[in-house]
Amino acid sequence: MPRIVRFHETGAPEVMRIEQLPAREPAEGELRIAVRAIGLNRAEAMFRAGQYLESPVLPSALGYEAAGLVDAVGPGVSGFTVGQPVSTIPAFSMTRYGMYGDTVMAPAFACVAHPESLAFDKAAAAWMQYLTAWGALHQIAGLKAGDTVLIPAATSSVGLAAIQICRAAGATPIALTRTEVKRQALMEAAPGTEIVVTEQQDLVAETMRLTGGKGARIAFDPVGGPTVEKLVAALSQGGVLFQYGALSTEPTPLPLFPLLGKQLTIRGYTLFEITQSRERLAAGKRYVLDGLASGALDPVIARHFPFEEVVEAHRFMESNAQVGKIVLTLPG
Repeated sequence: MPRIVRFHETGAPEVMRIEQLPAREPAEGELRIAVRAIGLNRAEAMFRAGQYLESPVLPSALGYEAAGLVDAVGPGVSGFTVGQPVSTIPAFSMTRYGMYGDTVMAPAFACVAHPESLAFDKAAAAWMQYLTAWGALHQIAGLKAGDTVLIPAATSSVGLAAIQICRAAGATPIALTRTEVKRQALMEAAPGTEIVVTEQQDLVAETMRLTGGKGARIAFDPVGGPTVEKLVAALSQGGVLFQYGALSTEPTPLPLFPLLGKQLTIRGYTLFEITQSRERLAAGKRYVLDGLASGALDPVIARHFPFEEVVEAHRFMESNAQVGKIVLTLPG
């Protein structure tokens, strides 16, 4: 029987269990996938803990990103064949589908076929990070050559994706990280990137120095909290701050006078703005697949864990020690 990760109560990583459930055939519009790799995301840890945008229906599966081979094709699905390598895009609710399993069901509209040359771990690591960054920076902000972009939590998978996307567009990323240890890791993961260590350097002064006093046009922030005031101060006239996460447990201020004086935009954003639009999702798929093929986009894998060590993998994710994506692997 297929193995699937579920939790029967919200809480720490230990609430997750690997359970065996009866196999079923894919329903209308679904694919069944024999999974080879699973990409982990902070959203899944928040969902498991009961702190996400939607609440789990217990017992609950979880997981947005998996890569593997099509095992069965449901009624009404075209464009996919059994044995074809595919990966899943976070375009569905985890209250309905979960990708943490060795055999999973996925809605066909959220699946994408990829070249056999693309390794399963890279495919499972691609979609959340690149579509999240692409949607905000390209689709909404209109990223262009010459722009400067502040990227807090730059060692996260989305942060590293944003750095690669900026470079591909001819824009300048400024990577923000708290510690000197993470600076060293960033220098290895994204050589040549301008880095500001926020525990040691003045974020605003360094940004102004690097931009010749102009400030950054875009800030792309998953953290929130008190640092928002500094990000706003470091923006240029007419700049935009994307708030796409809430990792900080401290209150997030509204810096009213800089907001008014510089005519800034502070914009809440989630990936689902992109994945729930057929047109934007199609454009995003093309961008990511083209970038993976050309090498402009290359997911950084922080660490691989076997599927059976999903609890340990979540503990590692919550330690904030990783640089890039954490991936679970399965044999096959």
